[in-house]
Amino acid sequence: MKFAVIALVAATFAAGAASASDKVSDVDYLKANRCKGLATSIDGVVDPAALTSFIKAERGARASYIVVRGDEEFQRARKEARSADRKERLTTELTTACQAYVGPATDVAKQ
Repeated sequence: MKFAVIALVAATFAAGAASASDKVSDVDYLKANRCKGLATSIDGVVDPAALTSFIKAERGARASYIVVRGDEEFQRARKEARSADRKERLTTELTTACQAYVGPATDVAKQ
């Protein structure tokens, strides 16, 4: 009986630790907003709708100042993507780093 209780407590603790590590950080949320800004300005590289769904899924768990900062990152990235001399570097960013935010929110925390 004692062993069963100890096993149950250990399993509960492990499940709690696993769910805590599945959370997406504020930094990832801000990066996803940047990627969305780039994707809306650079056509055909990444689907902005996939990034939008990730951001919507994560928005509710954020403090209001993080959401505002995310909107600022989005606008800043759109402006940066208008520069022709940065287009190649930003396209590379979209095809590499931004791919982490295209899938479901739970996949990001595992990467």
